[in-house]
Amino acid sequence: MKQRIAIVEDEPALADGYRELLTRHGYDVAVYGSANVARRGLKEQPPNLVLLDIGLGHDTEAGFDLCRELRTAQPTLPIVFLTARDQEIDIVSGLRLGADDYLTKDISQVHLLARVTALLRRVAALTTAEREEQILRRGELEINTDRLTVVWQQHPVDLTYTEFWMLHALARHPGHIKNRQQLMDAANVVLDDSTITSHVRRIRRKFEAVDPTFTCIETAYGLGYRWQPEP
Repeated sequence: MKQRIAIVEDEPALADGYRELLTRHGYDVAVYGSANVARRGLKEQPPNLVLLDIGLGHDTEAGFDLCRELRTAQPTLPIVFLTARDQEIDIVSGLRLGADDYLTKDISQVHLLARVTALLRRVAALTTAEREEQILRRGELEINTDRLTVVWQQHPVDLTYTEFWMLHALARHPGHIKNRQQLMDAANVVLDDSTITSHVRRIRRKFEAVDPTFTCIETAYGLGYRWQPEP
């Protein structure tokens, strides 16, 4: 069965271009021209990934609102902002709302396709049968790299795909500092320093929601971050 990609874009020419690219490479593509139409369509036919513009119609923040709703309803759904807005505040806002990636519309077709393929490859891991050797344990932490799940103190922690692979990079080698480039490489994304910082903050907050005493992710100022085992 083909993987389904939903495009939420109100400029028909751009939407048709994205549809043609993704269809040519074997994806089933649905295009929605407004947030309200997208809400209905995504509920009726859940996608494997969403490409989402921010400004839709007369609502300059519609994409942000839709991202928030989708992330609440489907914590592991890959969401990628694809927008003309390249201001740092928009990028940070999008990622804080739970998007897995933030791309601008000047991205090349080859680069866009690579980013989509990388995220969907990780989605496919969810259907893989759980195998003991694919579970990484660090004290109270359990990371399943087949199912892309995280458990802390026997409670699930819902991370986006980008957050998941950043956490995995840190936990694989406790005490080792991972710089921002290494975290980007692990998550297969290209982000600036402030955006990496926002991702790490979100990861911490999600663990703290489960365990208010959580302190295992330490900042090595000027260098990066490390997973510090519990004493």
